[in-house]
Amino acid sequence: MIILLSGAGSAQNAELSASEIYAKAQLALYYQGDDMKASLTMKLVSDGGGVQTRELTMLRIDESDGGDQKYFIYFHEPGDVRRMTFMVHKYAETEDDRWIFVPAVDLVRRISADDKYSSFVGSDFTYEDVSGRNVEEDTHTLLRTETYNGSECHVIQSIPKGSAPYTKQISWIDSTDFIPLKEEYYDAQNELYRMFSADSIQKVTSDGMSYPTVMVRTMDNVKTGHSTVVTYSSVSYDIDLNSDDFSERYMRNPPREWID
Repeated sequence: MIILLSGAGSAQNAELSASEIYAKAQLALYYQGDDMKASLTMKLVSDGGGVQTRELTMLRIDESDGGDQKYFIYFHEPGDVRRMTFMVHKYAETEDDRWIFVPAVDLVRRISADDKYSSFVGSDFTYEDVSGRNVEEDTHTLLRTETYNGSECHVIQSIPKGSAPYTKQISWIDSTDFIPLKEEYYDAQNELYRMFSADSIQKVTSDGMSYPTVMVRTMDNVKTGHSTVVTYSSVSYDIDLNSDDFSERYMRNPPREWID
């Protein structure tokens, strides 16, 4: 149920521009805490209901809030992806660096910037979805404020300034904690083709701080009927990860201190 709002609640963020709201959403989704470790279960669901399940560990460390970051993902199961690793060095001012290690061929491959919109290991998430998009790459417009699933939301339209696989993105961003609850992606025919949803949000406490965290997130390919559901568990923030561990030399042999 969606209801247009114009009361005091929506007015508290009226001074924020659309770009500032979107930037806060990126912080809420990708920058909680100074670092993070989580166990992930990824389910790839076909249009016929078939399910493939993958078990992963994700590590993340921030160089600065809203700035440079590093990600490291290790695949535990199933056997065909076991020991595969994926790493991102995300930069605020330039294209990100991405690498993937494929144990079957003992190869660390650099992922080119042109591949950032490709499927992340067969899922409906792209490589860019894993670590987020630079706010400055799009022009953001506040369309309206309304309730979505019981939460007051800013509805933001984002139009890519350069090339992208979508012509516009519409985001429903919670006006209290700025978590994006839903995102719609439209193709060149102005038809909806992908949709993200934050299906479960919990507050994770660390050192007296409480971080709203999307524990279940889904990306649906509306046109193919395929979807990917990622469930987070054992989420920990501010655990003093070492930035040096996020290096290419650890892709074949990840640091055992963090990868069980």
